[in-house]
Amino acid sequence: MMGRSGSLATVTPMNLKRLTDRARQAIEERGGTERLKADAERLRDIAAGPGTAKQKAKEAGDALREPAPAATRDTPTSAERPDPSSRGA
Repeated sequence: MMGRSGSLATVTPMNLKRLTDRARQAIEERGGTERLKADAERLRDIAAGPGTAKQKAKEAGDALREPAPAATRDTPTSAERPDPSSRGA
């Protein structure tokens, strides 16, 4: 395989087992797949929210420094929960 400079480049085969093991370890360190899903949802909300790209990037970085609480499918998100002040008294 020729590199950009015309010299032969060394091709290193990917070790997919090592890559998947490292990905699995990183997911477990963050709290498992449910927390990974919650992190992804937080990032989606940040990306869709107001602000400049720079503000969103900063907020996303801050959000990823700490894992999201575990999400459960039967628990509605804050956007789906009824406002307690709107209940009839």
